[in-house]
Amino acid sequence: MHKILTIEDIENSENKTIHCIFNEKIEEIDCLTPIKAELEVKSLGEFIQIKGHAQGIVNLECDLCLEKFEYKLDFDINELYSKGSLISEYDNSNKEFEIKDGQFITDLNGEQEIDIYDLLYQSVILNFPNKKVCGINCKGKEYLSQEDNYDPRLDVFKDIKINPKK
Repeated sequence: MHKILTIEDIENSENKTIHCIFNEKIEEIDCLTPIKAELEVKSLGEFIQIKGHAQGIVNLECDLCLEKFEYKLDFDINELYSKGSLISEYDNSNKEFEIKDGQFITDLNGEQEIDIYDLLYQSVILNFPNKKVCGINCKGKEYLSQEDNYDPRLDVFKDIKINPKK
């Protein structure tokens, strides 16, 4: 179930702030536990800020041995949304705009809703490790070299001859 927050609801709430609790599995990700997130959604004039914390446990596939392993997620969320068309404002001006660390802004392009489910999906994916390894003692190469992991489609490469350039 997608949790949708409208800009109007945020603007009309007390202190222009909504507290939101998310506690469900994300279908597109192999979640072992629901992703739990406590978020504060706040209007800051031309921007909407979403801050909070998320955690849960997901199944990942090891890059070395291709076996599944459990990975614990525990990260902060700090997203900024522009209500107007921020990008077109800077495209039409001759000013340079430098994005500094932590200043990434999502342009709503006139949309009046923010999908919290989609925000958490993206945040979870971005918090996966770059190199997914099941453990320090993973025997990935040993596993992949075993005869039962042989792929017969690769036989076409056995007789390739490479002529070196002279």
